[in-house]
Amino acid sequence: MKKSEIIRSKPSIQLMQERYEYWSRVPYPGLVIDNKPAITQVDIDKVGDYLIYLVRDPLGAYGKDPAERMAERLENAECIGNSGMFLSYTGYYKGAKVTCVSGGSGCPEVELAINDFMEYTNCSTFLRVGTSGGVAEKVKVGDCVITSGVFREDGTSRAYIGDGFPAYCHYEVVTALVQAAEQLGMSYHVGVTACMDSDFVGNGRPSVGGYLQPDNINKLGTYNRAGVLNTDRESSIIMTMCNPFERRGGAVFNVTDNLISGEKFREGAGTETSIDLALEGIAVLHQMDMKKAQAGKENWFPGLEQMN
Repeated sequence: MKKSEIIRSKPSIQLMQERYEYWSRVPYPGLVIDNKPAITQVDIDKVGDYLIYLVRDPLGAYGKDPAERMAERLENAECIGNSGMFLSYTGYYKGAKVTCVSGGSGCPEVELAINDFMEYTNCSTFLRVGTSGGVAEKVKVGDCVITSGVFREDGTSRAYIGDGFPAYCHYEVVTALVQAAEQLGMSYHVGVTACMDSDFVGNGRPSVGGYLQPDNINKLGTYNRAGVLNTDRESSIIMTMCNPFERRGGAVFNVTDNLISGEKFREGAGTETSIDLALEGIAVLHQMDMKKAQAGKENWFPGLEQMN
């Protein structure tokens, strides 16, 4: 049974559908083109257990579409969807079936893709991988940040649930990424990421002509004092959607500049490192998932492998 069907069977969800006067006119589960989800146009039978969302980001200096770049690292990779808006590949990495998806930036665009994958497949894990700006002194350009939770300053996630709802990263995903970072011997940090729609004034960075308002100039200092490590524009909606739709979410970022420390922007700084970390983290998570299945457990915990 698809996880989306389990969600649909909840009495509280059914109540909302009954109260919604236009429900009978909604093309549920969604728009379709050639028997495929219209937005991503993916072959849903070929979607992996683990999904990586990548942004077509010039700051990352991918050199080509980032989904193609990631697919080069996978075994038996094949294109499973190309809608012009989103490009999707599936392949294998150390036994884990991985789908990588590239698209535009910002939570509103990410929501479009993630909705298709959550509605039509049982993909268990959604990982945001890409660039970010550092806002903590200890975060150096080229370092990786493993997100433990997201400060939701975007508008899209508010459409799902109020501001008080925590956008946390699943502990299994965080644990797997930390183990992978240690195994790779890389420089990394674990902590909170702030996510917002505006990459300029909303992120404490000047817009046209140096334009700023009083609230804007407080942003970076507020994040820094609160111990936020970095900022991005996509992680909030992924973490927010994962909880009600019973998925695991996480994020790995490479840092390309840091206004707090004054360390200058370097194109593509840490891009390869974040890709390495994401894939190795998924490999570790895949091993954790197999151990859970063998033990008949729902949750992974230290020492699980020692159980009979």
